Amino acid sequence: MFRQLFHSFEYTAFRLEARDSYDASYENESLQKFLAGEPDDLPWMQSWLDMLQEATAKGRRFARVRLVTLPLTDYSRFGVWCAQFTNGAGEDIRYLPRDEAQAAELPSYDYWLFDSSKLVRMHFDDSDVFLGGEVIEDASEIVKHNYWRDTAWHHAIRRDDFAEQHLGRL
Repeated sequence: MFRQLFHSFEYTAFRLEARDSYDASYENESLQKFLAGEPDDLPWMQSWLDMLQEATAKGRRFARVRLVTLPLTDYSRFGVWCAQFTNGAGEDIRYLPRDEAQAAELPSYDYWLFDSSKLVRMHFDDSDVFLGGEVIEDASEIVKHNYWRDTAWHHAIRRDDFAEQHLGRL
């Protein structure tokens, strides 16, 4: 489903990430290397980076806002580090502290919004494992998620600025 949406949208793909951690087996080795201070070339991310470069070269836009708890979890620090590569490939990832997101009444779940008209709500289990996406077709729900996208984007901080503020380095 996602591969088809990623290749079929025309203009903008936006994701709100609301979790402090994700249990994705394909990235666990890189996470452990990051935590140990070891170098890593992120082989699991290469196909995503290639797709981002290809899509952005065609004028498509990828944007993401990550809601994060402060101080950052180990996984969130890893995400900030990884974001330098996705930003370099054309995705614009920004950060919003969780308390500000709650004040703005943003949802506490992940979703993708494609071309402001296709909504996919992401589902995870209690162990942070991705269970799948649910396509939402209700127009009022889509409008509400567009509003949340705009609100999150308005309050979010660019990745490099956030990294400098909260990690003291890029």
